[in-house]
Amino acid sequence: MRLGLVQMNATADVADNVQHACHSIDEAATLGANLVVLPEFFNTFYFFQYRDYDYVKLAERDDGYSMTRIRNKANEHGIHIIATLYEEERPGLYFDTANVVAPDGSIVGKYRKTHPGCYRSLEGIYFRAGTSFPVFQIQEWKVGIVICYDTFFPETVRCSVLNGAELVCIPFCASSVILSPGASSLPSKTGEQTRDDDSWLQSWKRLMSQRAFENVSYVAPCNHVGREGDVSYLGGSCVVDPRGDVVRMASGEEVITVDLDRDAFLETRRTTPLFRDRRPHIYGPICQEVDATT
Repeated sequence: MRLGLVQMNATADVADNVQHACHSIDEAATLGANLVVLPEFFNTFYFFQYRDYDYVKLAERDDGYSMTRIRNKANEHGIHIIATLYEEERPGLYFDTANVVAPDGSIVGKYRKTHPGCYRSLEGIYFRAGTSFPVFQIQEWKVGIVICYDTFFPETVRCSVLNGAELVCIPFCASSVILSPGASSLPSKTGEQTRDDDSWLQSWKRLMSQRAFENVSYVAPCNHVGREGDVSYLGGSCVVDPRGDVVRMASGEEVITVDLDRDAFLETRRTTPLFRDRRPHIYGPICQEVDATT
């Protein structure tokens, strides 16, 4: 399977963002991608940096404008697409939802972000957390999804892989620097003087390589790039193989494709028996609430 990742910048113009995403899907399809991943909140700029509940109006249903355009593109090219947006399940109930779109344009499943970001952002006031880690059959691959901040919790990718995932796609909207105190819950750590692109990119690569290696799985984060509001994105969209090696990384606004090597994946799984050696019966503290007294 050929995997395509769309690294893009988003603006306050939803229609423009969706058009940009559609053009990028066209490009990925021309490059032979069978599965295309869009970044988290592909259709909006990252308004979750601000405390203004008026932005709730930007939530869309899965049959709204943005997803209808994406579903039509999947049908046009006969490909799978993972498209993540701020979803209105019903008035007053919202999620950060990754929609899995089949080649016929139907939505065959959803993953909802399980850890809304309240670390240097305000996602927690805008949407509810998801509770499950579904896995989807896409061609010969079992595909799991986690979203952005979920990745900082190793249990999320592990749960997806324990449910059968061999490739974990990770739509991201992860900033490298926050430029204004008004756009952060940690205002003392903002401003251009806090930018360190080299350090951020090294940390990013280490995190993605670790998640791939410890789960003996392909990992594919797909991020924004450029400035959106008062935050700046460095990108870092890439494909990491089950050994933890970065196969390819995007630069700027770019569509990248990578052919996943199934034989190499299976051989790595066979020769790296981490799942044989797990001892879940002694991992009780992981599932214990932090305020538990017994």
